[in-house]
Amino acid sequence: MNSTRVSGALSADALPADDRTSLWIAVSLGLVCVAVHMATNGGYGYFRDEMYYLACGDHLDWGYVDHAPLIALTARLIRLTLGDSLPALRFLPALAGGLSVFFTGLIARELGGGRFAVLLASLGVLVTPLYLAIDTIFTMNAFEPLFWMASVLILLRAIHRNRPRLLLWLGVTAGIGLENKHSMAFFIVALLGGLALSPERRLLLTRQMALAAAIALLLFLPNLLWQAAHGWPTLVDLAISRNKNLSIPLLVFLSRQILMLSPANMLIWLPGLWFLLRGSEAHRARALGWAFLLFLGLMLALRGKGYYLAPAYPMLFAAGGVFWQSRIRRRWLRIALPSTVFWAALPAAPLALPILPPQSLIRYQKAIHIAPMRDYVTESGPLQEEFGDMFGWEEMVGQVAQIYRSLPPAERSRAAIFALNYGEAAAIDLFGPRYGLPKAISTNQTYFLWGPHQYDGQVVILVGFNDDLMAHPQVRRGLESVFTSIETGPRVEQPYSMNWEHYSILIGRGLHPPLPELWPHLRLWN
Repeated sequence: MNSTRVSGALSADALPADDRTSLWIAVSLGLVCVAVHMATNGGYGYFRDEMYYLACGDHLDWGYVDHAPLIALTARLIRLTLGDSLPALRFLPALAGGLSVFFTGLIARELGGGRFAVLLASLGVLVTPLYLAIDTIFTMNAFEPLFWMASVLILLRAIHRNRPRLLLWLGVTAGIGLENKHSMAFFIVALLGGLALSPERRLLLTRQMALAAAIALLLFLPNLLWQAAHGWPTLVDLAISRNKNLSIPLLVFLSRQILMLSPANMLIWLPGLWFLLRGSEAHRARALGWAFLLFLGLMLALRGKGYYLAPAYPMLFAAGGVFWQSRIRRRWLRIALPSTVFWAALPAAPLALPILPPQSLIRYQKAIHIAPMRDYVTESGPLQEEFGDMFGWEEMVGQVAQIYRSLPPAERSRAAIFALNYGEAAAIDLFGPRYGLPKAISTNQTYFLWGPHQYDGQVVILVGFNDDLMAHPQVRRGLESVFTSIETGPRVEQPYSMNWEHYSILIGRGLHPPLPELWPHLRLWN
């Protein structure tokens, strides 16, 4: 490959005209992505997990029950530098979305694509409803495609330039990616499996690949040691969580992929998969096609959620852009295909971005006959979970504050706020200081490890015992057996929130045995 293709080593002025233009196309579309998110992501409110990661950022550690540690460190840094407002918290996900669009363009260029290939590939990722939704909120999912596609780009450059030393950077991206989200391990396994099935399998036996594996392991080791010291809680949580996920038939799973990516985008990524597996121009990139199929097989075998495949698709978009570049010569077709992709995805924007008032969104969903997708057995609500879990948090905290202030001073000084779920606990931790509330306690997920603080349980405000849970007589009897008395407080009723956020706040008194003694027996997995 011509050395002038190495954009990282040369200035833009030194690149050929087509390369220079294609680079700026990728940059421009990436900036458009950032601008779209910054203009829209302040809608609705904090998502449940966003508040949880802020709480984890106040308890920095090398591990957490249900996620890797990098997101907590990132939350802490954002809070220290930008604050914890919605625009501040969601700036990095917006930036990550823009970089994902940009990386897609770089991969297309690495596969031999020029201006049209980069435009089509980057535009496809930019307008994909699934990516718009993921990059709206502050979670590990927004950063995941960056680590996956950086790994793909490094591998391609190591192959195309015959520079195995670049694989050391693959170890760096894999190691940091594992500290972002553990699913990076599945993609690395799929990528290595794809290499084994491709003509480039020789790389697996190189000293550089062994060093890359050592680097990745070294970077991941702190979290691995934390997991071992705490009884591998993430594996336990994953095993338990599988029971709450809906069992989705294969055809439904695949049809969801098409819908989440926008049906018109299938014109890009599906030919891209074929191009990687069969295209003569992509014979040295076969590993990517096999890696996608292997990863798809892993997710189907593990009953993964539909969006788990999301970080792998940009490489297919990149390949699809290159596929069409060599096959579309007529100018009107080069205009028609990107235009079709853009306009076909536009109606899905309100389903991915918080841009419509919730009641208008509900009417819109009914008008286009698209119901919110469900991932959990017990999930219900007027909106999909990503939106439903953005409503009602501060109102709930305000109601808890009213109860807390109504307590006699002697009770208030020792009253604990116990949240059944990490979402309610994190909301109290985020909004509580402005209402004069103490930090919440919970036995759910990582909150369990932070303990009962100084409380003995003589006065406990109970939050999150939702209607579905309280419908079971044994739950009510269980509460009555450990509290001397239970008083029913105000209702938490937000019309747009999920079904698990409808409940009465309870006030329990006289817990026996005392809370520190009872705590080890109250652990609540997700």
